[in-house]
Amino acid sequence: MAETTVVHLLRHGEVHNPHGILYGRLPGYHLSETGQQMAETVAKAVAGRDIVALYSSPLERARETAAPLATAFGLTVTADDRLVEAGNLLEGRTVGAGLAILRSPRNYRYFYNPWKPSWGEPYQEIVRRMRGVIEDARAAARGHEVVLVSHQLPIWAIRLAAEGRRLWPDPRRRQCALASITSLTFDEDRLISVGYSEPAGSLRKGQRPPGA
Repeated sequence: MAETTVVHLLRHGEVHNPHGILYGRLPGYHLSETGQQMAETVAKAVAGRDIVALYSSPLERARETAAPLATAFGLTVTADDRLVEAGNLLEGRTVGAGLAILRSPRNYRYFYNPWKPSWGEPYQEIVRRMRGVIEDARAAARGHEVVLVSHQLPIWAIRLAAEGRRLWPDPRRRQCALASITSLTFDEDRLISVGYSEPAGSLRKGQRPPGA
């Protein structure tokens, strides 16, 4: 009988960011009250699943999103640097209304190659590290399910790679909302399906906050 393993990639919940900072990998950015509700909603939504392991990006917002799951399943969260947010040379700057950060002349030098991308960590590197942690987590939870809490771009990049699509995404078309789950189902070592759900979608406010 075939052995099925499911790897769930969970994006963190909403972050408290009143000043609109592109926070990237900066420390000190925690879940907002709504973000905490999102994390709790996700934990309730997957309560009946066969989840036997839990991994998280080391950043606060990811670990706080993982916490209700750890409590619900009696698991210890394994922090893994490979799940961290994508590197970005513009982190720490104010995004501004309508992504004004993209229109500021002082930032033009970062945007000469959107296919690399020139403003941050190469897409291929993101895919490489995400693929590595997925393989390790899948091996640890073989025949069961595992949750990896990460960030929008790493999750979306590995999904694009898994589906054989180009890696330079159109941000307007990313299907990776706050507290959403992208599920990779494997039959033995073969990926057989990619699923997507938004168990905390009713808590979203309609406008994606800066950062990821």
